[in-house]
Amino acid sequence: MLPSMITLTDTAARKVKELLEAEGATDLALRVAVRPGGCSGFSYEMFFDGDFADDDEKATFGNEPVSVVVDAASAQLLLGATLDYKDGLNEAGFAITNPNASRSCGCGKSFS
Repeated sequence: MLPSMITLTDTAARKVKELLEAEGATDLALRVAVRPGGCSGFSYEMFFDGDFADDDEKATFGNEPVSVVVDAASAQLLLGATLDYKDGLNEAGFAITNPNASRSCGCGKSFS
């Protein structure tokens, strides 16, 4: 697959699969989007979605594949980004490492 959008680490893919199974919604995909807003200009949005547009970019990740969908506008801002999942005392949850972000806020949820 060409690096045309965000990629998921194996840990993130496993967690997404676990969440989908817990919801009984294994037919849905994880949608990752960038929206205007947040304290630095843009914010990340992630949710499970079954409604796809013709220009959405789609990919699968993990040993037990999970689908990821990104709209065309967000894909440009997520080019080369990585979604990871951490489960520790200091850091827990999903985190996006985005080489396109020139600045990010302290909460890690928005960038510019």
